Amino acid sequence: MTRPALILHGGAGARRSKDYSAEREHMGEVVACMAERLNAGAAALDVAVEATVLLEDSGLYVAGRGGSPNLAGAFELDASLMDGETGRVGAVAALQGFRNPVVAARAVMERTPHVLLAGDGAARFAGAQGLARVDDVDAWFTRAGQGEDNHPPGTLAHGTVGCCVLDDRGRLAAATSTAGVFGKAPGRVGDSPIVGCGVWADARVAVSCTGQGEYFMRTVAAARVGWSVEAGASVGDAARAAVGVVGALGGDGGLIALDRSGRVAHPFNSQGMKRAWLTPEGEVHVAVFEQEAG
Repeated sequence: MTRPALILHGGAGARRSKDYSAEREHMGEVVACMAERLNAGAAALDVAVEATVLLEDSGLYVAGRGGSPNLAGAFELDASLMDGETGRVGAVAALQGFRNPVVAARAVMERTPHVLLAGDGAARFAGAQGLARVDDVDAWFTRAGQGEDNHPPGTLAHGTVGCCVLDDRGRLAAATSTAGVFGKAPGRVGDSPIVGCGVWADARVAVSCTGQGEYFMRTVAAARVGWSVEAGASVGDAARAAVGVVGALGGDGGLIALDRSGRVAHPFNSQGMKRAWLTPEGEVHVAVFEQEAG
């Protein structure tokens, strides 16, 4: 039996001028709740989805309920999910009208032969699956990222949530979800729903990225971590190198990664990155600005 572990993030847009007490408390609560699920034998894939739903529904992060409108005033949500044991992937992009894009991503994984559905096709599919809808846009969305790095007009800003999980059978899974950025062009899709760019999971490591998605797409950041670990690098070295490549191109952000031994990495080159994790020893840690804390 493997001792379970988990790491999640609430985005790399954190600014030192803002108080993150609510986010810190919430992330710690989510990790503690998922620890109970893992200790009860829950599968990594299930826990990755459940944790991401809690992040989406909180309205505290730029994903799900915390969504940001695009230039046309619409809320387009993206998400992806990868199962390290089977290599299965599901994703949705530019999804409108539904509460939890990560649930839609899982439905794509399990109920279609496809990897990614986008736009109206994704919405039609989500509706056919009976997924929870957003009935009142103004009442539902909280625009959580105001005042963070995802709000400067005319720039590649960002905001995302994600989760990487190792269960007691040694299986890994990862999920990433975003509501995009304030003022993005209609139809813009970043790295979050793209396998290898915003999400990755295999038999060795699980990864979820957050930051300026265009740079993570150009560097295939999530898969880069996986391939480096496969080649013999530690999860820490692989994660730091991937963020370094993003930074060398002028991008900012970070990522979380978890290997099959329960070791975590969470480097970033932005002001901060909201994250929390569960160690194989059962300890819960929360950090926002501290580099490689814990």
